[in-house]
Amino acid sequence: MTLKILVAGGFGVGKTTLVGAVSEIKPLRTEELLTEAGRPLDSLEGVEEKRTTTVAMDFGRISLREDLVLYLFGTPGQDRFWFLWDELATGALGAVVLADTRRLSDSFAAIDYFERRGIAFTVAVNCFDGAERYPADSVREALDLDSGTPVVLCDARERGSAKEVLIAVVEHALKTGALRRQPAAT
Repeated sequence: MTLKILVAGGFGVGKTTLVGAVSEIKPLRTEELLTEAGRPLDSLEGVEEKRTTTVAMDFGRISLREDLVLYLFGTPGQDRFWFLWDELATGALGAVVLADTRRLSDSFAAIDYFERRGIAFTVAVNCFDGAERYPADSVREALDLDSGTPVVLCDARERGSAKEVLIAVVEHALKTGALRRQPAAT
């Protein structure tokens, strides 16, 4: 069985890093160098060392079990590339909204996107070196998430951590999908 998972979030939160850390194949990346032309559009506040950006998508694959393969599609983070999200979201079982506590407000657009489309998602807080750490419940409150939306802490650079995020997304998506299919109690 193959399942499609999106990895989304704001600019510079670690989407490409997460897909690359967990993919069992060499990931497809559509990264380009940041240019002076993009400077007025792309705020580098909090990610001053960033030199490249995804302009279409990242693609990776991971086998969670012998009979369960995830295809990962990392979305571009800038607003001007959001026209690609609808195509990438088609057929997705669920999504990861990768968040950075230094720029948590950058997560709202992705959360809104998946809520409006009824796509199950998990928020994964990428714990950057030097960034303040907050408990998952504090992040949930700051993002005004429903109590059923999973919030997990992760390090997008570490395969095991990224894999745990994907497992959380699949479990949540399967659970919410099963709940939607159950008939109403009489």
